[in-house]
Amino acid sequence: MSEITTIALAAAGGILPALAWLWFWLQEDSSHPEPRRLIVLAFFVGMVAVAIAIPLQKGAATFFSLAGTSLYVAWSAIEEVVKYFVASVSVLKTRYADEPIDMVIYMVIVALGFAAAENALFLVAPLTGSEFVQTILTGNLRFMGATLLHVVSSAVIGVALALAFYKSKHVKRLYLLAGVILAIALHSGFNFLILNTPDTGVFRTFGLVWIGVAVLLGVLELIKRMYKRRPKNK
Repeated sequence: MSEITTIALAAAGGILPALAWLWFWLQEDSSHPEPRRLIVLAFFVGMVAVAIAIPLQKGAATFFSLAGTSLYVAWSAIEEVVKYFVASVSVLKTRYADEPIDMVIYMVIVALGFAAAENALFLVAPLTGSEFVQTILTGNLRFMGATLLHVVSSAVIGVALALAFYKSKHVKRLYLLAGVILAIALHSGFNFLILNTPDTGVFRTFGLVWIGVAVLLGVLELIKRMYKRRPKNK
């Protein structure tokens, strides 16, 4: 298999499932959709965030035990902070992010972009080894588990921002801090479980992520009801 073909297949395997999830989550805001250019931008900066996170994670590995819990927490913290940072400087402060639910939607889109790039990188190794079955399994498992983990953890930050949307700057900072800490805790917990659970228990771990998705959908509906929806700026 040529290098170009490998890259193309890995990119498709990483991006296409993320786009499927993107379509699903955008339905949650279908009555007040975000501008398409900002959706594309949020997805793109999420992908770029992987290039920012990887060097930082490599640096963290020099300070923490390679197999220790502290490293899982450090890596999770880096990913969650970087995802929020790129979202903050690109889409969260635009005039289109004008209602609480937008905070959650944009964080989810950034998370899906991050997951798409990360999944593509995970697929490269099996493809270069010509292990077709392993590639399919890797793609499916990350589609079901890791991608949704990024969505849930980043959405937690978005929910915190949504709940503090109309509050003072000081309160917003406190909510943001709480959201980031909770996102890191969820991400770290999943990483610890997935890396320390026997193969027979992997799907049980993924089941916890699906429970998180169900809770998130419920929270989104609650936020919609709590705040009056307004027509989007064009």
